[in-house]
Amino acid sequence: MPSMVRFIIAIAVILLPLIGPGVGSALAQKRAVPADGAEIRLSFAPIVRRVGPAVVNIYTKRVVQQRPASPFFDDPFFRRFFGDSSPFGGSRQRMENSLGSGVIVGGDGVVVTNHHVIKGADSITVVLNDRREYDAKVLVTDEQTDIAVLRVAVKGETLPTVNFGDPDSLEVGDLVLAIGNPFGLGQTVSSGIVSGLARTSVGITDFRSFIQTDAAINPGNSGGALVSMDGRLIGINTAIYSRSGGSVGIGFAVPSNMVRTIVRSAISGKPLVRPWLSMRAREVTSDIAAAMGLERPGGVLVESVTHRGPAARAGIRRGDVIVAINERPVDDVQGMRFRLATREIGERVDVSVQRKGKLRRLPFELQAPPEDPPRDLTELRGQHPFSGAHVVNLSPAVAGEIGLDDSAEGVLVVNVARGSWASRIGLRKGDIILTVNGAEMKLVDDVERATGGGANQWRLEIRRGNRTLRVEVG
Repeated sequence: MPSMVRFIIAIAVILLPLIGPGVGSALAQKRAVPADGAEIRLSFAPIVRRVGPAVVNIYTKRVVQQRPASPFFDDPFFRRFFGDSSPFGGSRQRMENSLGSGVIVGGDGVVVTNHHVIKGADSITVVLNDRREYDAKVLVTDEQTDIAVLRVAVKGETLPTVNFGDPDSLEVGDLVLAIGNPFGLGQTVSSGIVSGLARTSVGITDFRSFIQTDAAINPGNSGGALVSMDGRLIGINTAIYSRSGGSVGIGFAVPSNMVRTIVRSAISGKPLVRPWLSMRAREVTSDIAAAMGLERPGGVLVESVTHRGPAARAGIRRGDVIVAINERPVDDVQGMRFRLATREIGERVDVSVQRKGKLRRLPFELQAPPEDPPRDLTELRGQHPFSGAHVVNLSPAVAGEIGLDDSAEGVLVVNVARGSWASRIGLRKGDIILTVNGAEMKLVDDVERATGGGANQWRLEIRRGNRTLRVEVG
């Protein structure tokens, strides 16, 4: 007999008399065989039965133009002689299919899914759990949140739906279900818990405050439902953290309060507009907290406030620390942006700020960002590095459309013509022109003036994402 087994038996012999009959009988009662099936049955079947019919499969198709086997085929000289039967190989089309999941949130045919599921699709088919199929059209697709809203023609039918829940009522450890179509297997249900809330450091979208779950989510689950134990939609499964492509128990869902805002906009037919922050802020780190005499790091420090913006009218000042919105804590700028983006233009929220050791609650009226200065779409032409670029003036409205800080300044590149000078120096859509030969570029007119006289050498500063690029062109 192994020594470990002998040791365990010896301990049991010593302790058994000490337990006593009362304790022993209590343990026996706790371990009693269940009296009937109801005592041993724990099932999510009632929730799945209610929600499952409203979770759909989404199939998309798009035509992809394959590049020719030889670059010579694109040359007009060769096409003139060989046409489409070139020996170098012609341009071909192929059909690309993809699949994902979606959730019916309106009985008249309103379906929510992910933007990346239907991006670039030429046709979208929605398939219900009972195998009914419908063609779908896109009402709204929002890359900044990775949410898309579709509508199917129901022809008088009423489709099964799932109601929105309140993700703010969730706590870490709550049970959740993920329902979707992983790997094209058909509707699949997995269970797990809420592993984390308000995950803002996951750089998947511009407006981010994800629900993290360990419910198994795999390719094909994108756009599917994350469901609470009361059978309500609390999130749209969007992404997983994985090195292999399969689930490792770390999945992320867009909270349903953000989804509900986008659905309301889609149904109303109004453009999707996010509230104007009208201030520049940064996360309060431990160093900042120590310098300001705060008890702990948390919230966002207001660095500047736009004159006559909604923040200024609310009474928010430079140096304030915003700690909550509608009594919901915010720990970083992403969390603050998310909280405001889940509300509608015209609403009023309470912003809690720390100022000189005192907590103040200020009324903040949500306002659409202004287009000031006007965007002034212009194609730059001439003998200079920006020739062939289409540019606009940055304004709070333009910045909001592309997910930039609404205090961003400069001249935004919105398109670059193929083969142009701008494309040859590597200019890209989304770049911001900051300076030309040392002169600051705040408006399109500034760029036109700076490039109008011609020069032998060009020194350019371009902002791309979080980087500033310095380019010299001779």
